[in-house]
Amino acid sequence: MLAHAQTAIVFPFDTPPEPGSVLEVAPGVLWLRFALPFLLDHVNVFLIEDEGGWAVFDTGLGDDATRAGWEAALSGPLHGMRLTRVICSHFHPDHVGLVGWLTERFACPLAMPRTEMLMTRMLQHGAPASRAPFYAEHGLTPDCGARVAGEGHGYLRMITGLPAQYDRLAAGDAVRIGGRTFAVFTGGGHAPEQAMLHCAADGLLLAADQVLARISPNISVQAMEPNADPLGEYLASLSELNDCVAEGTLVLPGHHLPFTGLHERLAELARHHAGRCGLIAEAARSEPRTAAELLPVLFKRQMDSHQLGFAFGETLAHVNYMRARGEVEQTRGEDGVLRIRTV
Repeated sequence: MLAHAQTAIVFPFDTPPEPGSVLEVAPGVLWLRFALPFLLDHVNVFLIEDEGGWAVFDTGLGDDATRAGWEAALSGPLHGMRLTRVICSHFHPDHVGLVGWLTERFACPLAMPRTEMLMTRMLQHGAPASRAPFYAEHGLTPDCGARVAGEGHGYLRMITGLPAQYDRLAAGDAVRIGGRTFAVFTGGGHAPEQAMLHCAADGLLLAADQVLARISPNISVQAMEPNADPLGEYLASLSELNDCVAEGTLVLPGHHLPFTGLHERLAELARHHAGRCGLIAEAARSEPRTAAELLPVLFKRQMDSHQLGFAFGETLAHVNYMRARGEVEQTRGEDGVLRIRTV
């Protein structure tokens, strides 16, 4: 365990790279940014200097706009450079979407956690089961549940496939990239086994979506595992990072700006989720509440189907976290709907 004092969050680079350009954030580490057609309108990709070329960490979404962004970079600042390998942090399409396209174009291997690879391959073939009953038993109306299950999850198929083979990344692995050795961390919550790369010698953490400076990553319960506790897994991962990664480390996140002040941000994220649990406890104190009824307690803004799916999953993640710790109890009514009440 590292001894450290928390310091303020600092953004060493106040402006992201322009589309089609790159920005060096550390010796031999380049930052690219691609647009996304969502409320969260961008994703970060990082290149790490490797023997014979560059390793890429995450790829961007599998759509025409992101391909065009890569083409601009490859014909501009990256002209003549070779990609030696693709490393993917997790299965979400804004991170894994162009894996098939890039690995085929550069005839390079893919490395990612096994669970994330299997999730990606599963989503290529559609959802494993209907989500509508899942939404209904937690109080969403049939119309709302149908919209979320349909329109809200269409983005999950915005991927260009996977190569037939891959190299597994697992927690505790040491990965050599060029002249650096990176320790592999994995963490649950946002994704089942999201990979992060930590180079202690150079003070670098490629954090993907596990630690973002401006927002909390979405922590959701999924229909195929309705009693999961992703928030508990997420907070455990934050605790591990707090213990194992030194203050002063430059965090290279999947969205927003790189930053230092990791431990302060970890504390902020833990406080944020504790506050959300407090809101649920208060709302469910006087009478039982469904997850659908608790959703507007946590999320006040109007949302489209895409955002509503995230918000519903995150509300249920807090409910399940509190259930696992005996803070609320859940019952099923005669109408078949599940409700929770503060103990």
